Amino acid sequence: MANANASRFKMSQERLDEIKQELYYLETVREKEVSELIKEARSFGDLSENSEYDEAKTEQGKLYSKIAELKVLIENAEIVDKSEIDAPKDTVTLGSIVKVLDLEFNEEDSYEIVGSQEANPKQGRISDDSPAGRALRGHRAGDTVSVLAPAGEIRLQILSVENK
Repeated sequence: MANANASRFKMSQERLDEIKQELYYLETVREKEVSELIKEARSFGDLSENSEYDEAKTEQGKLYSKIAELKVLIENAEIVDKSEIDAPKDTVTLGSIVKVLDLEFNEEDSYEIVGSQEANPKQGRISDDSPAGRALRGHRAGDTVSVLAPAGEIRLQILSVENK
């Protein structure tokens, strides 16, 4: 049963399916591999000085930790269907692709606004909960927004908004 106080994790159905596939792999294939490593290491004898056994047990701990983490994500997933968002079509929202101009450096960038579990800034996918994502949400092309970032205030002019 999910904890009522647990955070909800916004994500697409595709991302949830990826997480479920990873969990299935870890609980079946990977768990068997780790069990075999432990079994093999036990066969080497004295466990008190058996580095292979220690490594296998550490790997098992990491595996169980990852499985638990994925289960929490699945139990608290909040599927966001882009077609259900009631925002006007020209407004930045989850799923939008936003082209912006950094006014200080006169540089253009393009970002896709995604849920926190899909964010990958290096690929231009920023979370709707990040400082930039929060600042851009609800705005339209032509608007200028200020982002409070660790490096200071960044002013972005929205050049275009594309919603699929």
